[in-house]
Amino acid sequence: MTMLETLISTPFLGTPGWFWLAFAGIVIGLLVFDLGVLHREQHEIEMRESLLLYSGYFSVGMAFGGWIWWQLGASKALEFYTGFLVEQSLSMDNVFVMAVILGFFNIPRRYQHRVLFWGIIGVVVLRALMIGLGTALVQRFDWVLYLFGIFLLLTGVRMLFSREEQHPDLAQSKLLDFLSRRLRVTDVLHEGRFLVRLGDPVTGKQQLHATPLLLALVLIELADLVFAVDSVPAVFAITQDPFIVYTSNIFAILGLRALYFALASLMHRFIYLKYALALVLIFIGSKIFLQDVLGHVPALLSLTVTLGLLAGGVLLSLLKTRHRKHDRRAD
Repeated sequence: MTMLETLISTPFLGTPGWFWLAFAGIVIGLLVFDLGVLHREQHEIEMRESLLLYSGYFSVGMAFGGWIWWQLGASKALEFYTGFLVEQSLSMDNVFVMAVILGFFNIPRRYQHRVLFWGIIGVVVLRALMIGLGTALVQRFDWVLYLFGIFLLLTGVRMLFSREEQHPDLAQSKLLDFLSRRLRVTDVLHEGRFLVRLGDPVTGKQQLHATPLLLALVLIELADLVFAVDSVPAVFAITQDPFIVYTSNIFAILGLRALYFALASLMHRFIYLKYALALVLIFIGSKIFLQDVLGHVPALLSLTVTLGLLAGGVLLSLLKTRHRKHDRRAD
C-alpha cells in the first residue's frame, strides 16, 4: 500500500482521511476561484454580487451536507445542517463588528473583500485548533460537555435580557495601541497591500511598514476568535463529531463573509434576531441536560426547532421594520 493510499484510508479523528482531503480540496478550490478568478482585480462589491456569492457558497455547503447524508447517513447530515445554520446565525453579530473595524480604518469598499478573504485563512487555522482542543477535552473528560451546556445557557439568558448593544470602542483598543507602538504603520493604503517598503525620511533606507489593511485584518481575526468562544461550544452541543463540527463551521463562515456586503447594510433591521439567537442557545444548552432525562434528542427535531426560532426572529424583525424606507450602506 502506497503512502497516499494509507493517508486516504487511515481514519483521522474518527473519519476516513479521504473525507478530510475531499473537504480540503473543495475549500481550497473555492478560495482559489474566489480570489484568482472572480476577484482577481479589486473592485467594489455591490449587494447583487454579494448575494450571488453567498448563494454559491451556500449551495456548495448544502451539497456537502447532501454528500454527508449519502456517505454517513441522515443523522450526521442533519447534525451538519444544524451546525451550519447555528454557526451562520451566531456569526451575524460578527458582521456588525467587521463593519465597525473596516469603517474605523476607513477601508474603501473595493479593498474590503481582500481583508475578509485573507481573514478566512486565519479562521480555517484558528477554528481547527479550537475544535481540535475541544474534541480532545470532550473525549477525555465527559463533564466538559456539561460545562459547554451551562455556558450556552448563561450566554443565552444574558442575551435574552440584555437591552444595551455593546459597540466596540476601537479608539480605546489596547491591542491596536500595542500594534501601533510596535509596528511601523503608514496611514496610506498603497493599493490594498498589507505590507509596503518605504524610505526612511532621514536615512532614506527602505523599511517595512504595515498598512491600515493589516491592522484591520488582525482585529477581525481577533473578533472571530472571540465570537468562536460562543459558536464552537454551541456546535459541540449539537454533535461531538469533529468532522461535522469543523466542516459546518468553515462552510458557514465562507458563506457569511461573502454575504457581508449585503448584510452589513441591513443589520439594523434584524432587531429581534438577538432574542431568537438567545433562545437557540438556551435550547441547545438545555438539550445536553435533557438527554440525561428524556434520552437522545433526534437531529431532525434539533434542526426544526433551531430553524423555526431563527426564521421567526428574522420574519418578526422584517415585519417590524418594513416601513423603514432607506437601508444604511456599509462604508
